[in-house]
Amino acid sequence: MKSMQTQFTPAGIDDMAAYLPKIYLPIERLARERNLEYAKLNKGLGLEAMSVADAHEDVATMAANAVLELMKKNALRPQEVGRIYMGTESAVDGSKPMASYVLDMLTQYYEPTYGPDCFLNCDVVDLTFACIGAVDALQNTLDWVKGGEKRIGIVVGSDNAKYELGSGGEYTQGAGAVALLVRQHPRLIAFGDAWGVATRSVHDFFKPLRTATKESLLREALKLAGKNPQAAREALSKLADMAPNGGVLTSSEARITLHKETPVFDGPYSNACYQERIREALEHFAPQAGYDVKKEAVSGHWDKLVFHLPYAFQARRMFPEVYLMEAKATGGWAAMAKEYGLEEPVRENFPDEEAFEKATAQFLRNISKTDAYRIFVQEKIAAGERASSLAGNLYTASIFLALMSTLETALEQGQELEGRRFGFFSYGSGSKSKVFEGQLQAGWKVTTGRFHLMERLAQRSAIDYYTYEQLHRGQATESAAPVEGSFYLKEICREKGVREGARTYGWKGTKAVKVQ
Repeated sequence: MKSMQTQFTPAGIDDMAAYLPKIYLPIERLARERNLEYAKLNKGLGLEAMSVADAHEDVATMAANAVLELMKKNALRPQEVGRIYMGTESAVDGSKPMASYVLDMLTQYYEPTYGPDCFLNCDVVDLTFACIGAVDALQNTLDWVKGGEKRIGIVVGSDNAKYELGSGGEYTQGAGAVALLVRQHPRLIAFGDAWGVATRSVHDFFKPLRTATKESLLREALKLAGKNPQAAREALSKLADMAPNGGVLTSSEARITLHKETPVFDGPYSNACYQERIREALEHFAPQAGYDVKKEAVSGHWDKLVFHLPYAFQARRMFPEVYLMEAKATGGWAAMAKEYGLEEPVRENFPDEEAFEKATAQFLRNISKTDAYRIFVQEKIAAGERASSLAGNLYTASIFLALMSTLETALEQGQELEGRRFGFFSYGSGSKSKVFEGQLQAGWKVTTGRFHLMERLAQRSAIDYYTYEQLHRGQATESAAPVEGSFYLKEICREKGVREGARTYGWKGTKAVKVQ
């Protein structure tokens, strides 16, 4: 069936810019330190390197650097930008959005030319839903720019994907930001009005506000100091007589709330949620766009598939279920099953649900190993994996990094994509997926030619394990790479009072800054 979206609303991504830290940790070094088999991480998951945020960087600086590049290469004046909507799950404030810090940095940069109020009328906000927040921001901004031909919005996804040292998610880490210029009549890609959504409240991956009693904290500190933990109660009785003064232990709360950057997660469960949500979102998307999932392969209408990639090979490992669904819809499954000797498990043949699910998982893995599926991956998915292999998980920016990677690869290979359609599969733990499609515009080649994504990834510097661990623990007092031509975190106020925790940023220029 022909898509109802043949005439796209002329709104979409006009240009893109990525900021990736200038340092990275080779996955082989991490594997050696953790006694892991590098081949499994590299050949099995597609991992080569992870971007590491330097001591002077956080999600706000990375976002500001990406937005600044986007504005400079498009010669945008601050007053032309109506909004900067930011997707992140790495915010360091429970109230003040990271986007407001981005606005502050941009104002510093542009104030000498355009004055202190140059961004006064720019709307900013953070959108948070794990890794899908920037897609939510894009959808919202697309609707906004359609309201006026002169409206210009910027969407930026910025995150520091951080896991506990030695955990099962550590080797998938990454850091960086991708900024999108959103407007009518885009040069790069225009989106239709159909958006498939699938949302369920689950706990596959989350960052809870953990709590601890004051007594437990005191006991732990005393024990580590070689003191009698029983002295904790005596200290608590003294605290009870003290007036709150802004300290942690002298606060009025009985329990202390703790926020950790690292998540609570269940990897296999999260993979299952990813798999289910993208299928459900596709089924919701299809009838809106005029497709019939029961009679055709929707992915057959798309030249490329662009996914959120928690690790480089996530999409190719999670998509066999949809691939099977589409093979059945087109009537091609029987021949494929016969050719490759595939037999789909039947629930009645297994003693319990666990055994059935295990057999089903192996069955889907067997599909992914067929020549037919491998060709499908190389044609439609693999190009988006290239940057992820070298950068790691960027959370909210991941799907847009995959888009940049896909486009740059197509340009390198001389592919003609004008008028062709891409399918997008986004996912955020917790959990939600959105499926949508875009059509490549006439200016995609020129716009993509200014990305220089792979070139920048190649110019980074590798760090050793010790430096990585110091940065991960927050113990590094100096940056591993020189700070020049970028925004940086100058200070976090440690004094108690009305400025406690306030973050101050600055710009350090360089003699030769040229963005083409």
